[in-house]
Amino acid sequence: MGKSKAWFFKWLDRYRCGEVKWYTDRQRTPKQVSGKTSSEMEEIIKLTRQNLYNEDVFCGAQAIHWELTELGVPELPSLRTINRIISRNDLTHRRTGRYEPKGVPYPQFNTKVPNHRHQLDFVGPRHLRTNGEKALRFYSLNVVDLATGRCGVQPIYSKSGDAVYGAIWDIWKRLGMPRHLQVDNEFAFYGSPTHPRGMGPLIRLCLKYGIDLWFIPPSEPWRNSVVEQFNNHLQQKFLDRVVMENKEELREGSLKYEYKHNSRYRYSKLGGKTPLATLENHNGLKFLFPNPEEPIPTMSLTKPKTGRYHLIRHIRGDGVLNVFGEKFKLPPELNYEYVVATVDVEQQRLLIIHDQKQKLDFGYKLR
Repeated sequence: MGKSKAWFFKWLDRYRCGEVKWYTDRQRTPKQVSGKTSSEMEEIIKLTRQNLYNEDVFCGAQAIHWELTELGVPELPSLRTINRIISRNDLTHRRTGRYEPKGVPYPQFNTKVPNHRHQLDFVGPRHLRTNGEKALRFYSLNVVDLATGRCGVQPIYSKSGDAVYGAIWDIWKRLGMPRHLQVDNEFAFYGSPTHPRGMGPLIRLCLKYGIDLWFIPPSEPWRNSVVEQFNNHLQQKFLDRVVMENKEELREGSLKYEYKHNSRYRYSKLGGKTPLATLENHNGLKFLFPNPEEPIPTMSLTKPKTGRYHLIRHIRGDGVLNVFGEKFKLPPELNYEYVVATVDVEQQRLLIIHDQKQKLDFGYKLR
């Protein structure tokens, strides 16, 4: 028959066992699997994932592993095993793809020191409906410290200079003042294109306290990706879920979410630590806070005489630099490159910097 002796006796034993379908193949899966995750551990993983999900914090395999480690659970399975368990139990969700850079060098900044650089942005307008009355419109002014991930959340009811001043002032009381503040090109941040050299409210506030204000390129919101991602979480985890009927509930809810984020959210870039736990590693640093005896700045701030603020711009094929609506012609070698346009308030000059080297210098009389 062309078969081995072992093959013959295997089927002879099958025939003698008396089973009706002795001739069919049997399952070859081992009856005992060494190293298999116990059912108790699988239930712990599922329960931990559900608890993290209910608390509206990150709940992937890495977050589950960090949580169980802090709880002192012994002999934890690998991240791959945790991923298989939550996938097998339909406890996963789709992830979005990463941004792929286009290859054009973009200015790089130090983000490893707490309060060295903050990103700031608005969410809104949103609306509160109070007992059938007219909806109350509000915005959420959000700040994120790039080094620690700490956030500041402050609701405001207009984008006027005084409202922005008050919100930023309150956030700085909790987070401290940054060395650099990064924003997009909202009118509320730089002023008005009618008066591009007038130094809007936020510019004057930052210059008064020695903070370098940075404006990202127009139409490139991913340059503020950290605060943009935080805005999405705020929408999904707080604004879209929590029912609030008045200003007091909105203010208290915003502060609760701020504390929850800073004390409970864990980030891979922080090694699995929360923002507040990361801040503890920098206890030796001294942060600058607003003077509690000093009144909140208002629109009446006088024109600063020193300091710098910066605009990052991508120069197109026409070689034109746009500074809040005012245009400057640049040499062809800067076409399709990112430049930093720095306004030196004391010298009344506009400095064009590319690849950390000054390329041009324009007179720039501020009004």
